[in-house]
Amino acid sequence: MENKTSYIIIAVVAIIAFVAIVVIILGDGKEKKETVSTELDYAAAAEEQMSKPKSGETIAVMHVKDYGDITFKFFEDKAPKAVENFLTHAREGYYNGVTFHRVIDEFMIQGGDPKGDGTGGESIWGEGFEEEFDDSLVPYRGALCMASAGVGTSSLGSQFFIVQANYDSSEESNLKRQKVNDTLIEQYKKYGGAIASLYKNYTVFGQVVEGMDVVDKIAKVEKDYAENGELSVPIRSIIIESIDVKTQE
Repeated sequence: MENKTSYIIIAVVAIIAFVAIVVIILGDGKEKKETVSTELDYAAAAEEQMSKPKSGETIAVMHVKDYGDITFKFFEDKAPKAVENFLTHAREGYYNGVTFHRVIDEFMIQGGDPKGDGTGGESIWGEGFEEEFDDSLVPYRGALCMASAGVGTSSLGSQFFIVQANYDSSEESNLKRQKVNDTLIEQYKKYGGAIASLYKNYTVFGQVVEGMDVVDKIAKVEKDYAENGELSVPIRSIIIESIDVKTQE
């Protein structure tokens, strides 16, 4: 009798355990659907980031001496401090006469330092401010980003850079090794950029909407070596004459 009872108990426990395992594996269908629906749609986000500015939106036209104009749109809702900082500096003429002091072809062009060597500049608040990250903003080709001394340093000031890199198969391989979202990789193949090293490490606050040909010309200028051994210092000064802040018609 005791043996029979023991078998029954064991059978009941086994059934309960089996049901529990099935529930864990399959999960609740409704809950799983809600989780999937909250995942970032990288394709839609990329399309929005790369789209032309809408009527009424703020844009800025940067006039680069001897090279031409670069026009930006901004993401004020996602990086408000970075946008306010850049546009206020632009309106007040802070960037007038400032150079692109660091230029690396197939990576980025960096400027915004009145000292012209990468060691200067300040925010409109007189002190560094923190990064503003939004997963939907990606450092694709043409992304306008804040330069910083590193994540978590609250070191953002006046310096910025424009991503210039085109698609590269080695970059795609790096993204795959990092197990980056497949849809994001597809957007990289479409738009280019420097995602492996920059994504969620530097604040993206704007996007070039016209003038990438000017960015490419600047990236390909003759360069000399910086003190750290990096081939990135333009032989001839690349000067920002002024930046006009406008409203898109």
